[in-house]
Amino acid sequence: MASLLIAPATAGAATPTTPVQAPAVTLPQAPSMHTEARKVDAVPTPKADWFDCDEWADGADCAMVPLPLDYDEPKGQKTEVAVLRLRATDTSKKKLGTLFVNPGGPGGSGVQMAAAAEQFVSPAVRQRFDIVGMDPRGTNFSDGVACWKNNGAMQKDLAGFAVAFPYTKTETKAYVKSSEAFGKACGTTGKPMSGSMSTAEVARDMDMLRRVVGDKQLTYLGFSYGTYLGNVYANMFPDRVRAVVIDGVLDPQGWAGTKYNKARPQTQRIKSGQGAAKALQEILKRCKAAGEKYCQFAADGDPVKNYQKMIASLKKKPLVIKGEETGGEPVEVSYATLIGTLLSSMYSPDAGTSVDSILSEVSALLAQPGAQGSKLAQRQAEARSDIAARISAEQQAQQSAANEKKRLGAATGWGFPYDNSAEAFQSVLCTDGTNPSRAKNWSHYADYAQILAPDFGPLWTWGSAPCASSTWTSQDEDSYRGTFDHTTAHPVLVVGSYWDPATNYDGAVKAASLLPKSRLLSSTNWGHTAYGTSKCATGAIDAYLLSGKLPAKGTVCEGDVQPFTTPLDEQGAQSKLRKAQESHLPPVVPPVPGAVPRR
Repeated sequence: MASLLIAPATAGAATPTTPVQAPAVTLPQAPSMHTEARKVDAVPTPKADWFDCDEWADGADCAMVPLPLDYDEPKGQKTEVAVLRLRATDTSKKKLGTLFVNPGGPGGSGVQMAAAAEQFVSPAVRQRFDIVGMDPRGTNFSDGVACWKNNGAMQKDLAGFAVAFPYTKTETKAYVKSSEAFGKACGTTGKPMSGSMSTAEVARDMDMLRRVVGDKQLTYLGFSYGTYLGNVYANMFPDRVRAVVIDGVLDPQGWAGTKYNKARPQTQRIKSGQGAAKALQEILKRCKAAGEKYCQFAADGDPVKNYQKMIASLKKKPLVIKGEETGGEPVEVSYATLIGTLLSSMYSPDAGTSVDSILSEVSALLAQPGAQGSKLAQRQAEARSDIAARISAEQQAQQSAANEKKRLGAATGWGFPYDNSAEAFQSVLCTDGTNPSRAKNWSHYADYAQILAPDFGPLWTWGSAPCASSTWTSQDEDSYRGTFDHTTAHPVLVVGSYWDPATNYDGAVKAASLLPKSRLLSSTNWGHTAYGTSKCATGAIDAYLLSGKLPAKGTVCEGDVQPFTTPLDEQGAQSKLRKAQESHLPPVVPPVPGAVPRR
C-alpha cells in the first residue's frame, strides 16, 4: 500500500488522547466444530487435475482446484484455488503425509512459498513430506478479488496511501479519503469475492485440499498471519490436527475482536507496535552497552538520547539528500520514512547491524560541520551513497519480484492483467475482525498508539483504517471469531520470538494459554519468526513435524545472531554468513502491506 519514500512531514502530531469509543457491534456466533465438519464434509472431494510446473521448481506439479465460494451453498458459485506440490524427496522411506505451508500476509503466496521449500524447509522434513502451498482464495494465482475495474481507478482512489503512515494534517486527510474509498470499492465492485475471503473460508478450503491429497489429518507450518490460519483451522477442525506449527503468532482474540476490545482498531489490538518499539529500544540499549567498537551509532553519544533527538529533528523538517549518489534527484528522509525503514530492517535476524547502519547514516547527515571536519564530510558522503544504494536495491528487488511473478504466471497459464495485492490483504483483514466505525477517527487511535508504542504504534494502527465499518460493508457471515480454546486431537506447537517487530511475543503467549495441550516454544532470535534462526528452534520444529515430539516445557532457544557481539572491523567478513543464514528463512510476508517490504 505504501512506499518507504514518502512526502515530507512538516507538522507536529496531534496531542495524544484516549481512543474514540466505537458504536455497538454484534459479533457473529462461532459455529460449533461439529457443524463445520458437517458443512465441509457435505461437499464432494473435488478433482485436482495436476500438471507439471517445473518453471516454479524442479519436480513441482500444480492444480487449479474448484471450491465453493460459499460453503452454505455447495452447489452454487465456485472459485478456483491455485495449488503447488513438491513431492517428498526420499522415495525409499514411507511418506509421512503432506505439509501445508503459508507465509502470512494476509495475501502471501503459498504457491511461491512451496516452490521455495528447498531454501527454508529442512532436508529431513522434505524427505518425508510432500510440501503443498495454496494461494488463499482471492489472492495471487487463485481467482482474484478485484475492487476496481482497472489499475488506474485503483491508483486514483488509493493515492493517499503513498506514505508509510500519515503524519501531517494533509497526509491524514488524504489517507482517510483513500481508506473510505477502499471500503466502498470493495463493498460494491469487489463483491461477492471481497465478502468471501475470511480466514475461516481459507481454513475450509485447506480442509478440502487435505482430502484431495489423501491425508486423514492436517500437518501445517504457518508464519505470521499464517499462524492465524493455523489457529482457526485447529479450532474449527480440532479432531483433524496431526501437527500444526504456528511461528510468529498473532493474538487470535486481538485479530478477531471480542466484546471487550472491539472499540480499538484491529491492527492496534495485536500489539505489533509495542513489539517493534520494544525491539528498537533494546537494540539502542545494547548499542550503548557495547560501545563504538561494536556499534557505529554509539560513536555519536548516547544512542537512546540521540535517537530521540533525531526523531525530533525529522518531525520538524525532513532530511533531503541530493548529489551524485542519488543521480541528482532529491531523496527525502522524513520521520515516517525513517520509522518505516527501521521496521523493515528489524524483520531481519541481523536487526542490530541493520538498525545501527541506518541510524549512523542519518545521524551523520543531520550533524553540523564542526570539529570533525573532513572526517564528518567523509561520513556524510558514505551515508548518502549507502542510502541511495539501499533505496535503489529496494526498488530493484520489488521490480525483480514483480517480473519473476509475471514470468512464472505466464509459464503456467496464469495472467496478470490486474494487481490486487492491496485488496487481497484488506479483504481478509476486514472480514476477519471487528473495527470502529469511521476512518477519520483513526487519527485519534494513532495518537493513543503513540503513547502505547512510540513511533511504531501509529504505523501499525493506520493499517486497518480501510476496515472502518461504516465504509467497509462487505462482510462474511461465516467468518470465525472464536473461541480459540478447543482441544485438538494432537497438541499445537506455538512459537514466539522475544524481539519480533511484527507479531508481538505476547501473541504467542496468549495463543498457547488458550489452546489446551499446546506447547509454547520461545526464542531470543531477532527478526520476524524463529524457524531457521537457530539449530535449537529449527530442530524442535522439525522433530515435532516428523514425530509429534514436543520440546520440553519452558524451552527457550538462543538465536544464532545477536546484536553487537562482533567488532565492527570484523563484521564485513561475517556479512556473507549472515546473508546465507537469511536465505534459508521462510519467505515471510508482513501483516501490514506497505509497512515493510515482502521477504
